[in-house]
Amino acid sequence: MKQPTEVFDEWAISGKDKGMEISHAVSVSEILDYALARLDTDNNQFTFLDIGCGNGWVANQLAEKENCTLSVGIDGAANMILNANKRQSKAVFFLKDINDIEVENKFDLIFSMEVLYYLDNPSNVIKNIYDLLNPNGRFIMGIDHYFENKECHDWQGKLGTRMHLFQENEWIDFFKNASFNNIFSWRANSNDWAGTLAITGTK
Repeated sequence: MKQPTEVFDEWAISGKDKGMEISHAVSVSEILDYALARLDTDNNQFTFLDIGCGNGWVANQLAEKENCTLSVGIDGAANMILNANKRQSKAVFFLKDINDIEVENKFDLIFSMEVLYYLDNPSNVIKNIYDLLNPNGRFIMGIDHYFENKECHDWQGKLGTRMHLFQENEWIDFFKNASFNNIFSWRANSNDWAGTLAITGTK
């Protein structure tokens, strides 16, 4: 099987990253609207980290908000970061190993879309994310590849890369084990399918 970063490098070269941007837009908008409406910071200003930022479209959007003082995107696929840097965005982008995230800053809002199930140990990464948050900071994630979404059960075979298939309650347990508070989950953009599983918690 290919490494996930190999798959995403190929997607970045072929232009499939733009298709991901379009297909995920509705779910991402709903998820981020939830998080931004519940910011708990001085003067409502915030710093933002997108884990698995792809071509940088989300970090770029957040960087345009007046109350966002720093927007950072990280990704493990070099060609995704190349595409992100072509945006000439106010956001900054770094090539990082998401399995063991090391960044200098702490953040008020950390976001991840369609990334964590590709990682070696998602539970450990969520614990790492907790440590990257400021007090009262929020982590919020969205995934389409989870057990209750039957449509996704053959994706690993189709993509040819390992993809963990956990149940919703298992993902919630990862948040609990990482000491998150105020854990909440729902299905975003679920009009005509199972929906994107959105999970959030605060520090």
